[in-house]
Amino acid sequence: MRYCWLNKKNNDTLIVFFCGWSFDDKPFKYLECSNNDVLVIYDYAELELPEKLFDGYKEYYLITWSMGVYIAYLLRNKLPEFSKKIAINGTPFPVDDELGIPQKTFDLTLKYVDSGLKGKFQQNLFKNPKDYERYLLSPVSRSIENRAGELAALDKFIKDTQAEYSNFYNYAIISDTDKIIPTRNQIRCWEKYNTPIVMLDSGHFPFYEFSNWDEILEKCK
Repeated sequence: MRYCWLNKKNNDTLIVFFCGWSFDDKPFKYLECSNNDVLVIYDYAELELPEKLFDGYKEYYLITWSMGVYIAYLLRNKLPEFSKKIAINGTPFPVDDELGIPQKTFDLTLKYVDSGLKGKFQQNLFKNPKDYERYLLSPVSRSIENRAGELAALDKFIKDTQAEYSNFYNYAIISDTDKIIPTRNQIRCWEKYNTPIVMLDSGHFPFYEFSNWDEILEKCK
């Protein structure tokens, strides 16, 4: 894994954000950090992080998105104690016909990953074409080869990991038009575990609905 500090000014509060597959920090730099230090974690080709990365804060918040929902749950025993844990457009069951991405959809994404990352997959992240145009102004900077390798590694992780879940997340934010992880599957998953759900009028990438990280935290009360 790799990480990037969006803000590191020795604030009392740290927001830890786990990105989705294929992403990095670039599309999130517009979000104001306010009085929070913000750490972005991405690239799940391997699952190691430096020791003491999270040390030194009075309060911690966890925000995860897409595949990051699953990865953060896998690493839960290596993470600090959080005051609030939010899953955005993802589930702890990343490839699952009922609770995540349908197996056939995932297999096709893996098979055609290069061409998908050049266009169709990126467009499907958004409900509104204007949001896609906005994304193109500050897109992910990682190479397609690098992101394809990450997906292959994730495929192995997922196959080698037993699908089980005990209540971890406090809230789930779900977009009403998610073309990546079906909205109905997300709702089914979080209702199964009695996790409070907040619905958004957005697509799989919903972050342009917010101007700062605190708004995301405040959405879940």
